[in-house]
Amino acid sequence: MKLSKFPLVVAAASLTLIAACDETGPNQMQNTQQGAAIGAGAGALLGVIANSGGSVEDRQRGALIGAALGGGIGAGVGNSLDRQAEDLRRSLRSDVGVSNNGRNLVVVLSQDLLFATNSTQVSGTSQNELRIVANSLNQYPDTTVNVIGHTDNVGDASFNQGLSERRAQAVAAILMGGGVSPARIRSIGAGENNPIASNLNASGRQMNRRVEIVITPN
Repeated sequence: MKLSKFPLVVAAASLTLIAACDETGPNQMQNTQQGAAIGAGAGALLGVIANSGGSVEDRQRGALIGAALGGGIGAGVGNSLDRQAEDLRRSLRSDVGVSNNGRNLVVVLSQDLLFATNSTQVSGTSQNELRIVANSLNQYPDTTVNVIGHTDNVGDASFNQGLSERRAQAVAAILMGGGVSPARIRSIGAGENNPIASNLNASGRQMNRRVEIVITPN
């Protein structure tokens, strides 16, 4: 019995995607691997769709070509994020978090590092860190950037919402002042709605007071 190559292509792409997303194994190039897997799967599907009116052989050929092209493009995008993440980790202070989750980069700065209490004036130390981030964004221009302000739940919720918006705008303004195109940046205030730790103790509230710079490939 002759086996169709198309199911094998899809199966291979699916297995690659599972391997790339496996957080239990060694994965130093997470974005590169996951980008290649997703690109290969999407490329194979598009190749079949593009040749849907042709023969079985045409669809198989389209799937193989699409998987190869999509995998290459996805790997290129992922590799760029991996390199940017490593550059940022080397350049920024150790208390600035840089995480690489396979879809985007997230740079996290504590609001206690960024601002004085109830202030929207970015500290001098944090301005230096944000200029480093701006320089990185200029070196890797094919991304969009969401700057998201977060607070703890102490005080009035509407005040916290407004404070988070103003702080996100202050951080975004420094990135734009560093040469990043305003068209790439969106500032968002999340207020107290997305805690990452308990608000029942001081250490948890400190973690919740933060600004996240989310860098996503276009």
